[in-house]
Amino acid sequence: MPESVSAPGQRTLVLGGARSGKSAFAESLVTGGAVRYLATAIPDPADTDFADRIAAHRARRPAEWTVIDAADPAAELRTAHPGATLVDDMGTWLTARLDARAGWDAPRGTIGPDTDVLVDAVAGYRERLVLVTPEVGLGVIPATRSGRLFRDEIGTLNQRLAQVCDEAFLVVAGLPLRLK
Repeated sequence: MPESVSAPGQRTLVLGGARSGKSAFAESLVTGGAVRYLATAIPDPADTDFADRIAAHRARRPAEWTVIDAADPAAELRTAHPGATLVDDMGTWLTARLDARAGWDAPRGTIGPDTDVLVDAVAGYRERLVLVTPEVGLGVIPATRSGRLFRDEIGTLNQRLAQVCDEAFLVVAGLPLRLK
């Protein structure tokens, strides 16, 4: 595993594709001490597959971690935590923001104010912070407008988060590669 300096104000971005191991790697960066886990997923009781994925994440995490369902992680980051904070993940947050703003059929940039607030909160956070986000720009151009919109918006968000984070990793096949 690459060495990661876990300084109190260290901000780390962990990118990776689906099932790449990005969440497990991010969790390994915050072991030891108090951890606040901001879960951005908004579960749909009718979606049993997604519920199973959430359950697998919960089972993997230590019981002493404080888990907060955080539809608005920027609001949570306004409050310091006496340990590490892990946000998992920015893709589910982005999807929820697009849903909330009816952004799927709106012009690109509709969620710009939301991403501005989030990036500002990350930049201003002074405690240990690890963010998990999907990297979706390595494949083909999506065939649907919604797919292209998500790819474009998450790509822009990831670039902005990488700029304000102190370090960044790309996880592929469970192997982390330090980018910054």
